[in-house]
Amino acid sequence: MNWILLIIAGLFEVAFATCLGKAKETTGTTMWFWYAGFLICLTISMVLLVKVTKELPIGTAYAVWTGIGAVGSVLVGILVFKEPATFWRVFFISTLIISIIGLKVVSK
Repeated sequence: MNWILLIIAGLFEVAFATCLGKAKETTGTTMWFWYAGFLICLTISMVLLVKVTKELPIGTAYAVWTGIGAVGSVLVGILVFKEPATFWRVFFISTLIISIIGLKVVSK
């Protein structure tokens, strides 16, 4: 269950990064809605991370959480914000995914 919560926390990290990106693109009331979404997603992500670190090793949980956030944010950047999908970006994101899976495999 803790691993599922950790994945959800990582997805909320992606969501709060996405909200920041969208807030940067907008103005007025819409911008403030994106900032509100950022705060909500940030709070959920942090609360879930704190919860799972009571059972999972902090180093592993934090690495997986930031890894999910990094991979997800790069994918959102490519798909939503039209950032370039160069060979090296995709290569290093792939190695990060392999590393996250490796941490899960070697953790008790």
